[in-house]
Amino acid sequence: MRKPARRSPRKVRYAVVGLGHIAQVAVLPAFGHARRNSELRALVSDDAKKLARLARDGNVRTAHYRDYDALLGSGEIDAVYIALPNHMHCEYALRAAAAGVHVLCEKPLALTVEECERMIDAAEDAGVKLMTAYRLHFDRANLSARELATRGRALGEARFFSSVFSLQVREGNVRLDRRKSGGPLYDIGIYCINAARMMFGAEPTELTAIRATGRDPRFAQVDETVSAVMRFPEERLAAFTCCFGAADTSHFRVVGTKGDVVLEPAYDYAGSLVQRVTIGGKTRTKKFPRGDQFAPELLYFSDCVLNDAEPEPSGLEGLCDVQIIQALGQSADAGRPVSLSLPRRSRRPGMEQATHRPPVRKPELVHAEASAR
Repeated sequence: MRKPARRSPRKVRYAVVGLGHIAQVAVLPAFGHARRNSELRALVSDDAKKLARLARDGNVRTAHYRDYDALLGSGEIDAVYIALPNHMHCEYALRAAAAGVHVLCEKPLALTVEECERMIDAAEDAGVKLMTAYRLHFDRANLSARELATRGRALGEARFFSSVFSLQVREGNVRLDRRKSGGPLYDIGIYCINAARMMFGAEPTELTAIRATGRDPRFAQVDETVSAVMRFPEERLAAFTCCFGAADTSHFRVVGTKGDVVLEPAYDYAGSLVQRVTIGGKTRTKKFPRGDQFAPELLYFSDCVLNDAEPEPSGLEGLCDVQIIQALGQSADAGRPVSLSLPRRSRRPGMEQATHRPPVRKPELVHAEASAR
């Protein structure tokens, strides 16, 4: 039976669940740029020091994980931003939906297709909104590259996509625990996968992947490097490599019949993004200023809640990427290509979603470290 969501006020009241690095340096500061329709009302963690130091505003309630359900049922919040380790996304989203609380969940949506489907079904049954936190669906640099690749005539017909995303993950970081993170495909390869789907405006039909891991003891539980090739309709190909043990790199290139567009860095959230478009041997470069990429997510999702609109990126968008990741894992295990049939997407991100907010100041971290060196 469909359960109606609780009515929301003019501003959507959020609880941020999980206070790791990304929550502290990006999500919490973003509320300062999303005041129009979003308000931070609660923090949830099992770390008392984090709760005490981060909840400086008297209007912000703190709760231990064991008190999560009580917070959900208190009537004090309308939505949660789930910034927990990947393996906890499903459980905490299901509990929020059951309480009639909307869910904005960090990517990957979950670690399995079955978990993603449960989250989507739970949100639908409860009548709450579920959005996967793809911040680059609101980033002007990425969206303008999509415009060139899918709608503009300048590049001609897009033929292939290539990308690399790598970083050095410190020993002891949660990303190195396969049970909690899923490994590099889930954590950073998902950016390359989502970018390829965005640039082509389509879903892959055949996938091939190969793994590589050296002798570094950091990678006892997870792959160090994964490379993949994805075949898209109209015989377009996308290739990418993601790595937890190499220098920081983040770029993609879309090559068409008349030209190409490069974004480097492509996936960063703290710095400027640089776009190079080459047509007829002539290159023009555009630098997109650094900004707050998380506030646009909050503003957009809150508008969806307040106006009863279906978010893009939805839970289905998150599900598609996890289906691809699982298929790539199957390919790497079997040593052969894997065919895939994904749900047809009726909506894709467009320039109408592009939103820029000023950059945030990097806060002092409390019991949290960045994954890179």
